[in-house]
Amino acid sequence: MKLYKTRFGTVVELENQFYSVPVDSWDELINRDDLHEFLTTLTAVAPSTDEFQSWTKNGLLAPIGRQEVWASGVTYLRSRDARMEESKKSGGDNFYDRVYAAERPELFFKSTPERVMGPGQKVRIRADSTWNVPEPELTLFITSSGKIVGYTCGNDMSSRSIEGENPLYLPQAKSYDGSAALGPCLYVPETPISPETQIQLEILRDGQTAFVNNIAINQMKRQHTELVSYLYRECSFSFGCFLMTGTGIVPPDSFTLQSGDEVRITIEGIGTLENVVA
Repeated sequence: MKLYKTRFGTVVELENQFYSVPVDSWDELINRDDLHEFLTTLTAVAPSTDEFQSWTKNGLLAPIGRQEVWASGVTYLRSRDARMEESKKSGGDNFYDRVYAAERPELFFKSTPERVMGPGQKVRIRADSTWNVPEPELTLFITSSGKIVGYTCGNDMSSRSIEGENPLYLPQAKSYDGSAALGPCLYVPETPISPETQIQLEILRDGQTAFVNNIAINQMKRQHTELVSYLYRECSFSFGCFLMTGTGIVPPDSFTLQSGDEVRITIEGIGTLENVVA
């Protein structure tokens, strides 16, 4: 089941049929521990499929209201290796090896909702950065009680040159206007997402594929519930929270994003999040 936030209203997609969701508050809707069960009660009558297909094609918004976006780092082996390599000159490379093996995961604040881009909107690279990449990440939606009820595609835009200069520069490398994107929907399954689920990143430049790769989420070192338990230890979230779970796909060191590049992040069962680099 997929839940879309659009300029025209809220839409549920179930078995290729579209249904209107008659609720006033997106935040109250998604912050339900029984979200899947509740949405099934709203699908008795299907309005015009063509109408809602038009809504989801031309009017999609990021599936976020007043929620914060947090992120997890170094949860895949490939991410650990890349971070260690980029931080060698600063002497910070051993920190990434240590956090990968540590009991406590790396968690950091990523974005306010105002800085989050939706499908088709432009993400940004920093003007003071020389090495920039997108990071495709399965993103959890967690209710205020700490229950994972949905998933979406996340793009954790990152400045590798700034983070590599000094690990303490992580907030500047990760958090700025247009540094995060979510979408195209909130996937609300009856059971947790399959560990075999594939994430794919494709970057187009001048209409041609400049980079493509994929990975299964079962390559993550940490469990989703483990990340959530640490995040919710001393933080409360009145409207729930989005948590990016880290990336296992890192373009080669010779690659950096350019203005005009198109970033496509596809996760099985969820769909494709497409953004152009400003």
